[in-house]
Amino acid sequence: MRIARFKVGEKIAYESLEGDLLKEIQGSIYDQFVVTDVSYRLDEVELLVPCTPSKMLAMALNYPSHLSSFKAPSQPEIFLKTPSALLPPGGTIALPREAGRVDYEGELVVVMKKKAKHVSPEEALDYVLGYTCGNDVSAREWQKKDMQWWRAKSSDTFAPLGPCIATDLDPANLGLELRLNGEVKQRTNTSQLIFDVSTIISFASRVMTLEPGDAIFTGTPGTPEPLKDGDVVEVEIEGIGVLKNLVSSR
Repeated sequence: MRIARFKVGEKIAYESLEGDLLKEIQGSIYDQFVVTDVSYRLDEVELLVPCTPSKMLAMALNYPSHLSSFKAPSQPEIFLKTPSALLPPGGTIALPREAGRVDYEGELVVVMKKKAKHVSPEEALDYVLGYTCGNDVSAREWQKKDMQWWRAKSSDTFAPLGPCIATDLDPANLGLELRLNGEVKQRTNTSQLIFDVSTIISFASRVMTLEPGDAIFTGTPGTPEPLKDGDVVEVEIEGIGVLKNLVSSR
């Protein structure tokens, strides 16, 4: 099932996405819900970020191809991104004037379904609602010179997410591709993750309670390149869809 969040007029709701048709959901996507006969076409609605996380966790150095000169970490290296950085499908990534180089980072993102605390790796996936596409936009100069990554990773619009949450996927075997202006820049499979989804959830839940709707960026592959004004960046993940965003320096 693919679950999207949309706005039509003044109404905001969740829906089941079936091709180009949206069927409205009644109830909580994190508990009990039913799919109704109320339907919309994609071109009739505005897609929103598919979840409303209380917090977002993100993984550093979680693909061998992204390590460069770094040593592979011995445990999951997690940092935080703020929900204020969220950007919906079709939204515009704003490049801060003083930021210098800003890179794309295509990633698989986990969306939590249930409150998780002290969860074992074996039971971790039972706490997951599904998966979506994310772009961990990163200001490299700020990332290198600041003591904390607060602005390098959480500037406004630095967390595009969407277009939907796909359930019933195997997070250990999903193809991921990022395209910049139509050219493939990143291509991998999540089987290459150094720390898999179960390990990440279990590790984080030892010290931090994960809430329904919380999002976990699982890391990016390869060597990302900078974004510039006028770019179009697309993150596509098998079984989920395409997250497409424009880029502007204005």
